[in-house]
Amino acid sequence: FRNSLFSRAKENNQVILLPEGDEPRTVQAAGFILQHGLCSLILLGEREKLLEAAKVYNVDLRSAIIKDPSDPQELEKYATVYYQTRKHKGMTLEKAREILGNDPITLGTCMVSAGDADGMVCGAVHTTANTVRPALQIIKTDPATPIVSSVMFICLEDAVVAYADVAINASPSADELATIAIASADTVTAFGLEPRVALLSYATGDSNAGPLVQKVADAASIARSRRPDLLLEGPFQYDAAVNAAAAKIKLKGKNSEVAGKANVFIFPDLNSSNIACKVVQQHTGATVIGPILQGLRKPVNDLSRGCTVKDIIATIATTAIQAAAEKKKSKAVAVEAMKARKE
Repeated sequence: FRNSLFSRAKENNQVILLPEGDEPRTVQAAGFILQHGLCSLILLGEREKLLEAAKVYNVDLRSAIIKDPSDPQELEKYATVYYQTRKHKGMTLEKAREILGNDPITLGTCMVSAGDADGMVCGAVHTTANTVRPALQIIKTDPATPIVSSVMFICLEDAVVAYADVAINASPSADELATIAIASADTVTAFGLEPRVALLSYATGDSNAGPLVQKVADAASIARSRRPDLLLEGPFQYDAAVNAAAAKIKLKGKNSEVAGKANVFIFPDLNSSNIACKVVQQHTGATVIGPILQGLRKPVNDLSRGCTVKDIIATIATTAIQAAAEKKKSKAVAVEAMKARKE
């Protein structure tokens, strides 16, 4: 799967911004990305400090664009972007300058919003909140996706599966679960996999009743009505979603294109999804990629502060693929809008 990621990232030369440019793991990851030509990079940081770090870790950053976040011209340009975006919330130009001068994540988000980068990866030394909040405020959500959610790829020995939502929505409603399911299917498709989406619960089909099961059943119904093209069903218990024998027994012989062969799993809440991810990681040693944020106008992805160099490399490649997919989607929407105007 990693090889597929790298090949897909290479296909479109996207520009990915790394606002934690002088962080040691980020420096090493940037060296790998540039060496293998996976995408173009912008690193925020003092040039001399960055080049010194490159020597320490024996990587070549000469082909990266290095921008000093304290540069007055750069600061003024993006302070204007930030002010224009947030002035309705009381932001002043002076306050915008002050914030960007002290916060490379918000500065980087403004750069992505302005079109100077196609996506951003950060979080090696910043919290998820510090990553997500500026993205929601400045880049904002895709009009077609009313909420931001996240998906994590789990690379097992014999398969790659996706779990969602693993980081953002604590207790999504049926409508929100439907949105998460559709967004996750589209994300998985962008990475070259055919999504078979299972919405999970503690019961399979109509084997039990109650508000928790009903919420998942309603979510599946809503998602299918919005996207009848998707292979998407629920509610399923996890075993019925992945094990054909269990599915046959629990569905009492009913036909299903998802049961027993699902590869995208939509959890009913953040508790269950987060626990499931940690269980898989700790007991199988599986490689994980993500959380990958979905639903923003442009991709911004968060790293764990315990991430490895390999994690950062995979996330940068992932972000490049997302950026290319978003451009393709935006172009298609523009073409459809033009056709509609002509009619």
